[in-house]
Formats: sequence, structure tokens, C-alpha cells
Amino acid sequence: MRYQHFIVYLTILSSFSCSTESDETGSGETEDLKLWYNQPAKVDNPQEKHVNRGWLRALPLGNGSLGVMVFGDVNSERIQLNEESIWSGSLTDNDNPDAHASLDKIRKLLFEGRYKEATELTDKTQVCTGFVWGRDGTYGRFQTLGDLWIDKTNQATYENYYRELDLEEAVVRVNYTQEGVDYQREIFTSYPDQVMVARFTADKPGKISFTCSLDRPERFRTYSENNQLIMRGAFSDGKGGGGLQYMTRLKAVNKSGTLSYTDSTLIVEGADEVILYLSASTDYVLNYPEYKGRDYEKLTSENIEKAVAKSYAELLKSHKKEYQSYFSRVSLDITPGKLTGIPTDIRVEEFKQTQSDPHLVELLFQYGRYLLISSSRPGTLPANLQGVWTDKLRTPWAGDYHTDVNVEMNYWLAEVTNLSELHLPLFDLIESLVEPGQKTASVQYHKNGWIVHPITNVWGYTSPGEKASWGMHTGAGAWICSHIREHYAYTGDKEFLMRMYPVLKGSVEFYLDWLVEHPVTGELVSGPAVSPENTFIAPDGSESQFSMGPAHDQQVIWQLFSDFIYASRELNTEDQMILQVENALTRLAGPKIGSDGRLMEWAEEFPEVEPGHRHISHLFALHPGSQIDMEQTPELARAAKKSLDFRIEHGGGHTGWSAAWLINQYARLREAGKAKESLNTVLSKSIAPNLFGLHPPFQIDANFGATAGIAEMLIQSHTGTIHLLPALPEAWPSGEVKGLKARGGYEIGIKWENNELTKAVIRSDRGQPCKIQYQGKVIRVDMKKGGKQIIRLTDF
Repeated sequence: MRYQHFIVYLTILSSFSCSTESDETGSGETEDLKLWYNQPAKVDNPQEKHVNRGWLRALPLGNGSLGVMVFGDVNSERIQLNEESIWSGSLTDNDNPDAHASLDKIRKLLFEGRYKEATELTDKTQVCTGFVWGRDGTYGRFQTLGDLWIDKTNQATYENYYRELDLEEAVVRVNYTQEGVDYQREIFTSYPDQVMVARFTADKPGKISFTCSLDRPERFRTYSENNQLIMRGAFSDGKGGGGLQYMTRLKAVNKSGTLSYTDSTLIVEGADEVILYLSASTDYVLNYPEYKGRDYEKLTSENIEKAVAKSYAELLKSHKKEYQSYFSRVSLDITPGKLTGIPTDIRVEEFKQTQSDPHLVELLFQYGRYLLISSSRPGTLPANLQGVWTDKLRTPWAGDYHTDVNVEMNYWLAEVTNLSELHLPLFDLIESLVEPGQKTASVQYHKNGWIVHPITNVWGYTSPGEKASWGMHTGAGAWICSHIREHYAYTGDKEFLMRMYPVLKGSVEFYLDWLVEHPVTGELVSGPAVSPENTFIAPDGSESQFSMGPAHDQQVIWQLFSDFIYASRELNTEDQMILQVENALTRLAGPKIGSDGRLMEWAEEFPEVEPGHRHISHLFALHPGSQIDMEQTPELARAAKKSLDFRIEHGGGHTGWSAAWLINQYARLREAGKAKESLNTVLSKSIAPNLFGLHPPFQIDANFGATAGIAEMLIQSHTGTIHLLPALPEAWPSGEVKGLKARGGYEIGIKWENNELTKAVIRSDRGQPCKIQYQGKVIRVDMKKGGKQIIRLTDF
């Protein structure tokens, strides 16, 4: 799939927008969906202006490709800039042709229980070549684009300060009074026009004066040309040469006053109003193995020219219309009555003590949707570990795509919260990994099909890491492919399924080749394999990560094989491989329960080195998978619950994304109280003043995972039955949600009072009957295409 910088004005609303339900379910009275503050996000140290903690108080804007962080300082405004393809590094060959020679010996050692020897040999041989992840090199990093600085000539004190991010409009506003003049700023990033727009006004004429500059910590040149301020440069390719090239253009349009440019600045003096237009791009295209080719200079120039030709009102209107076509599809109201105004940073601090703030929950839920809309649009790169925002050159964990939970978690909310189109960039990335993944499968393991390991980037990296303990996660390809069925289950898009079927099949081909027969049980097992990043104490007393048939690998392969069979039937595909997969599925080693009642993480009962480990990979089958369920596999579900409880008792769920995953898993177990406790953990321990999720440091999967978890508490459909309010906590006694989606092409609105369902509105875009479950009772509802049904408590 070739990556293109789409300039598409998508205005198609969801066929069954939540707004159409207002006449049936009413609407609650809640505070505005705004993050707001009574102080700016200060730069901590002006001498180190590119490195400061104030970034976690700045407010994010994004249009999928362009991301900005608005600090809102009065006298020295900083707008930190990002563009999705600002990556160092380049395409490189890291597959290890010597790895396969040791594979059979490692498996034999593991089957014989000789873990120390097996671990030593695996660490030595099952790694990539010529690469060290986490350092500057060919793998590269997602980096900051730089900063737009707006320095006022008037440095006087100010009062009446107010700063907000309006989630319903995707606009940042800053208001303050300085020397008797009321100043306003309004900033947004437009997807239709592919520019950032910043408007500066005052209530008295001639009061706007400032100087603009563009810079970044390295590799930049700033100059003026054709009444524009331009910053450009090239990144390191990790091989001693130049990598991607980039350009940022800034143009100002003023009312009254004067406007001038120097070699490195834009100067405004005595204006009534100023509008800044900023566009940025690189020459990157997602097109293995040639990743360059976009005419970024022409693109940024045209974006500026087209935007300037429109009025500010036109730009704002088209931005809001396009953005709201996504955001307004879903609403959530669990706030009892109207609350008095509390700044967002104070809410976050107070929650640490009260553990109760329904409006903060609403904000966090919608903020996750906002962040996905802002960092993932059709035609862009998918949201990475930081979405599309970083203020660093050395972004933590390279700001890449981790495939052992993180990039998958980024998209758990996409379907259920009515943002299916925003899921598409992930599939573009998956497709781009097939060709390099085929090479890795062949060279590294002498297997058919394709594979990716726990990390990947914009350069098609599919090899293992340089350390096998974390880098040999062979289940990553199966895990990321589970999103294919999910998207189809919600949308029913057969054209999509046909497009992705070869991708799915190629992944299946690899695992059919990879699985081996256990010499004792005769079951098919994966290995050598890890349970991501976790370590056990082997019977020989050694500490190891490697075994045959760990639960995680077995579960993701079960899901992959099941999804392939399902997709084949949906497409009426006649393929001999289907019979082979069906046979392999019956022989695949499945989940096991240990002597202590817990779901086993490894094929044998090994004690964990870290009982409270942050990864919960052996419970994939519970969530996001569908192999374990309360009704269909109650014994396994009880064992999964014991595993979860054990993890938490020993300090688990201590990172933002891990706690967010627990929300979803406890919701699947219908443990409303414990799901809420995990949500409380996210809100009290893993949220910054601007509501960014913290690992720590900032990692956006906590935001996306928490939003998905809240939705999972309100609706589930993974078993084929639509389960209403499966994990509703007592802390939300009354409320209403509109616009959530269920698998099968249904849109759901739910209202409840006194912790009990009062009404649900079901809409169908396919006209298929559905089963609705509530508190253990199930009813069948006949649906017409495009029609709706109202369900009440008395119907159960």
C-alpha cells in the first residue's frame, strides 16, 4: 500500500449518528467537554527551551499528520511542532541468516528441560544483525519537528488568564488581559486544508506586536522567501548520509500594522489582527523498499497558498465540520447534574484523593477519541507510541510501533467508539510489513509466510531485536492481524476483507510452518517463544524467558487461525489451506489451569521472577481475544480472574497502559468494581495535567486503552451477543451513552438509572437479527436495514 499525503475532505457522517437519538433518550446536562486551565504551560528553563516539563501541561492539536502542542504563554508563546514522518534512520537489512541453524537444537534443549543451555544459545543466535535498538542508527527515531516561538514586544504582567482545549471543536483558545487590553488566540490544525491556523486578536486596535521564529535542536536552517518563513533540513540515515528531508513553512496575514521578514524571523508590529498559517511535510512515502518520493516543497507551498486564499471563517468552519463528523458520533453522560467549574489540572490532583469525579471520566473517555482523531486519519501513518506528539530528538522507545501490545491498544477504541475509518492507517502499515516480513521469515527461520517481531518502524523493520529476551516475540504478527477480523466484524466491508485476506493468509502460512509437535503430548506448540518481557525460574534453577508453547503465543495463533477460517467462509474461498488450518487448530495446545487455580502463563507451572509484571500477555484470550469468555468457558474465565487478581496483589498494573488493559480485562469478566479500580489507577497515577497517559514517561496507549475500557464496561459484543452494561460500576448510578458500535453493524444507545437499564436504542446498517443480553437474560431482536428498535427493561 503506497502511503500518500491525502488532502481529502471527509464529511461523511456515521449513518446512524448519536444525534438522531435525542428524541428518544433525551440528553443529560453535563459540563462542556473542555480541558481548561487558569495558567499557561510554562517553559521551565529558558536556557534549555527544547527540554522542559511544561510540555505535559501544553495542549495537543493534530490533523493526523501535523501535530502541535500549544503552551499558551503570554509573552513567549511556544507552539511545539510535529509531523508524523519526522523520522531519522533508513531501510536496513538486519535479518540473521545464521539463526536457523540453531533453531532445532534450542527446541530440543527446551523440550528436555535444559533451560539454561537453551537460553544461552537463544540469546546468542536468535537475534538480529548489525543493529542496536534505542540508539541513533538505521532503525531511527520519531523526532520533534521543532518549535514556533512567538515573542511579544510587550512583556508586561497580565491577568484574567484562561486557556482551553475544546474537544467538541478541536480548537485551543487562550484569553488574557494585559495593560487594559483583552487578547485572544484561537488555534487549530485543519485536515481539509492541511495547515495549522493561529489567529491573534485584541479588543483595541493596533495592539498586536510580536516576532516569530522557527527552530529545532539540530539539523535545521531557517530563512525567509516569498513572504514566508521557512525551516528545512535533513535527518541522519544512520549510515553516515542524509535521510529524510523536511520543510516547514510559516506565513502571516495581518489587518493594519506592518509585517516584515528578516533572514530568520517574521515581525508583526501594531496590527489589529494576525493569522498565522503553518504547513509541514517530508519526502517520505510508505512504500517498501523505496520510502522517498513525495514533493514536500510543492505540497507545503500549495497548502499555504490555498489556505491563505480562504477567509478565517471558512477555514474554521470546514475544520469543525470535518472533525465533528467523527467526534459527534458518540456521547457519554455520567455526571449527576451540573458541576461547578474546576480547572482540569486541579481535577487531576483532587482525584488522587477522592477517587471520584464522573466528569473527569467523561473527559478521559472523549479525550481518547479526540487523540485518535488527531493522530490517525485515512491516508496517514498510524498513531505511534506517542500518537503524533513528541518534544524530543531521542523519543522514549524511539516513538515507534511496539507490536507486543502497544500499537494494538492504540486501536482498541476505534471500532467500538464509532471511529472505524481511523483504523485504516494501521492496515496500511500491516500491508507494508508483508514483503520485508517474508524476507525475515525466510532468512531468519527458513519459513514461509511473513513475520514481524515486537518492534517496527516506518522503514519496514521486521527482524528480531538485538536481545532475544525481549526481541524474539514471534507472536506479534498473529496479534496485529487480529485487527483485520475486528474491523470487518464491525463494518461488514467485504472489499476490505478481500484486500487483507492475502495478508492474513501469509501470516497463517508462517505459523503453520513454525509450529512443532510436542514430543510428549503431540500438541502443536510455538517456540522458542517468550511471554512478552516476562521471566520465569526454570526447574534447573536458571532464570529464562524462553519456552515451548507459552500461553500467549498459543492464544494469538488460535485467534489467527480462527480468524482465517472465519474470513475464508465470509469470502466463500475455496483453499486447501483451510483444511490444514482447521486440523492445526484442533491440535493446538490450549489454555491450561495451574494447581493454584490461575491460568498458566507457560506450558509448565514456572514461578515468576516478577509476580506483579506489567505485561498480562497470557490473558490475551480474555481480551482482546475471544477464546475465553464467561459463558462459553467459565472455568477458564475464573482462572483468568485469579491470574489478574494475583498480578494486582503483587503490584501489577503499575504502568499507564497496563492499568488500562486491566480495565478491559476486568470488564470482560464483568467485575465492574475492579474495572473501576483499574480506571481509578490510570486517573490517579498515570495521567499528566494535560491528561496525557504516562508509562511514565508519556505513552499514548494508556489514553486509548482507558477509552476502550470504559466502552467495554458499557457494551460488549465479542461473543456474537450484544451485552448491555456488562460491567457498570455503582459509582455511575445514572447515565447515558449514545453512538457506541457493536459487531455485526449495530449502533447502540443506552440509558440507565439507579444502576439499572431503562432503555436501549438499537440501529442496524445490515438488517440482521441480533441477540441482546442484560443481567443474564437474552432476547432476540429482529432488525430491518437502516431501522431501529427500542429495548426496555421489561423486555428482558
